[in-house]
Amino acid sequence: MAQWTTQDIPNQQGRLVVVTGTGGLGYEDAVALTRAGADVIIAGRNPAKGVEAVGKIRAENPRASVRFEVLDLANLASVAAFGQRMQVEHPRLDLLINNAAVMAPPQRQVTADGFELQFGTNYLGHFALTAHLLPLLRRGHNSRVVNVASIAANNGVIRFDDVQAERSYRPMAVYGQSKLANLLFSFELQRRSDAAGWTLLSIAAHPGISRTELIPNGAGSNSRSGLLRRFLGPLLFQPAAQGALPTLYAATAPEAKGGGYYGPNGLGETRGFPKAANIPAPALDVNVAARLWTVSEELTGVTYPEVTVRTEMHS
Repeated sequence: MAQWTTQDIPNQQGRLVVVTGTGGLGYEDAVALTRAGADVIIAGRNPAKGVEAVGKIRAENPRASVRFEVLDLANLASVAAFGQRMQVEHPRLDLLINNAAVMAPPQRQVTADGFELQFGTNYLGHFALTAHLLPLLRRGHNSRVVNVASIAANNGVIRFDDVQAERSYRPMAVYGQSKLANLLFSFELQRRSDAAGWTLLSIAAHPGISRTELIPNGAGSNSRSGLLRRFLGPLLFQPAAQGALPTLYAATAPEAKGGGYYGPNGLGETRGFPKAANIPAPALDVNVAARLWTVSEELTGVTYPEVTVRTEMHS
């Protein structure tokens, strides 16, 4: 795995990919995967940004098979509509990268369905999206779901008594909760795939600390974190293309393991090349994962196939 780069991506010809997010890491994922021959759908809520991303990719690679589809993860109706369109238009899906996110808006905001914005977008939207696309993924070729987490998950706690941060809203704590939820979901999805024989790999990844628009779009460019990014970002943050490598490794490397977690190999996993990442202890709590799964189905109204996970998987 030493210094794995996009040059190591196997041929992706004939693979259908959905990547959520039009900029930053999602854009870099789309660039690399189209170069490797995949058919890529960039899914996001902003058509102007989506069209711009597709145009930039085609300008660099005129043969790229890439298009944009509207998907607002903060709106469950939009998520369901996207899933329905995919079911009608495609016989299968080979790779889903759950990447899009919002980070640390200073005041509590809610989604169209009344969920706290970060938990609703970063986690619940992707939970529902994966459910809608699961039939296509089960018909895919060596299909994978890659859930993008964050080193912020290391400090995350699932607050079941205030999961929507209605009583107490602390921006980074809520962001950490949403990213820990992504990890718990990723590992639970693999357990369920194994138990049900879905032959689906569910793998998590995180980008370290990378130069994207995530901070300015969330906390704002004049916030403390936004100013930190502006003045120290070029020194402390790695380029988005570098930050995308763990996700791309999880998405394409033959040796990437279902139920695995990958991140950068340098400076406390903040930068570098892909390696097996340290898993925060709360992400390994299978009882919390099972409870979160049930709560998520109740909140979103989506249901996954009934699966009995073997008892030893909860030990």
